[in-house]
Amino acid sequence: MDLFDKCRRFDRARKLIEADLYPFFRPASGSDCTHATYEGRDLVMIGSNNYLGLTHHPRVVAAAKEAIDRFGTSCTGSRFLNGTLELHVELEDALAEFMRYPAAVTFSTGFQVNLGVIAAIAGKGDIVFCDKENHASILDACRLTFAEVKRFRHEDMEDLENKLKAAPEEVGKLIVVDGVFSMLGRITNLPEIIRLARQYDARVMVDDAHGVGVLGERGMGTLEHFGLEGPDCGVDIVTGTFSKSLASLGGFVVANEDVIHYIKHIARSLMFSASISPPNAASALMALRIMQDEPQHLLNLWKNVNKMKSGLDALGFDTMGSRTPIIPIKVGDELETFQFAKRLFEAGLFVNPVVPPGAPVGLVRTSYMASHTEADLDFALGVFGKLAAHADVAANQ
Repeated sequence: MDLFDKCRRFDRARKLIEADLYPFFRPASGSDCTHATYEGRDLVMIGSNNYLGLTHHPRVVAAAKEAIDRFGTSCTGSRFLNGTLELHVELEDALAEFMRYPAAVTFSTGFQVNLGVIAAIAGKGDIVFCDKENHASILDACRLTFAEVKRFRHEDMEDLENKLKAAPEEVGKLIVVDGVFSMLGRITNLPEIIRLARQYDARVMVDDAHGVGVLGERGMGTLEHFGLEGPDCGVDIVTGTFSKSLASLGGFVVANEDVIHYIKHIARSLMFSASISPPNAASALMALRIMQDEPQHLLNLWKNVNKMKSGLDALGFDTMGSRTPIIPIKVGDELETFQFAKRLFEAGLFVNPVVPPGAPVGLVRTSYMASHTEADLDFALGVFGKLAAHADVAANQ
C-alpha cells in the first residue's frame, strides 16, 4: 500500500471547493484591523482574535519597527543557545508581574507552549485530566506525554471528580482546562476545579489564550474574573498566547520559579525551536503596556460584546451560552454551516465556519474587537437580521 493513498482519497475539502463553499485559506490583500479586503471587496472582520484591536496601534507598530532596527528580523537560534535577547527577558519579567506569578518564560507560539509544558511536567506514572473541549494544542500535548490521560466530559465537574476519585493517591495528577473555550466562548468553572484539585491532591494548569486581555478588571484573564491571583490561589500554571489580545505571535507560561526553571531545561518545543523574533517580542511587550496604560480598550471591547450579544439574541440566534467576545451562532449540519458562512461573506461579513470535530455542532464563530465602531456593529446586525429571515439557523424561528 502506498503511504500517500490517504492523501489521494481525502476529498472532504475538494467537495466544498467543487460546491463553491470552501471558506479556508482565503488570502487578504489588506487590513486595517476591523476591515479586511478579500477578492477586491471590503468586509467587516468579525472573525479575528484581535480582541483589543491593538495590531494597528501606533505604539505597537513603532515598537516592532524599532526592534527590527536594533536586532534585525530574526534571532536565528533557540532561547536555550544564542536566541535570547534582553527584549525576551524584559517581556518575561513584565508578564510575570502582570499575571502576579513569580516567573515566566516565552515560547515561539502558543501551540508550542502547551506542547512543551504538558509533555515536560507530566511524565510516566502521572495522570493528566483533560476537558474534552480543550484546545487542539492541549489534546496533542496529551498525545506526546508519557503520562496516562483521562478526558472528562466538557464542563462536567461530576465526571472530573469521578475520574480523580478513581486515580491512585500516589500518582502525580494534573488538571488541564481552557480558561475560555475558543469555539463556544464559555468560561471554565475554575473555582470548582480548584476545589476538586485540592481535595484530590492535583495540580491545575489553565490555558488562558482567550482570557488574557479580555476578562477581569485589568484584563488579567480567567483568574481575575473569579477574584483569584497567583499560584497560591490554586492555579499552578497559566499559559497564554500573544496572537490574540497581545497583537503579536508567540506564547508564554507563568508559574513558580522551580516550575519555570524546570520547563526552560526540559520542554523540547522551547529548547529546539527558534525564539520569538525581535519585532514579535517588542509588539507583545508594547501591547501589554498599552493594556495597562489605556484601559479604554477593554471597556470598549465589552461595550461592543454586549451590543452584539444582546442584538444576536434578540434576532433569535442560538449563541450557545457564550459569555465572552467569542459569540458562536449555532447552525446545524456541515452543509448548512458552510452555506450560511458563504451568505455572510457575500453580504460583507468575514466569519469563521466551524464543524465537528472542531466544535460539537456546526456553527459560525464570530468574535469582536474594541476597535469595532458602532457603524461596523450595526452593519453586522443588519446582515444577520436579513439572513435570519430566510435561513433556518435561528433558535426561535
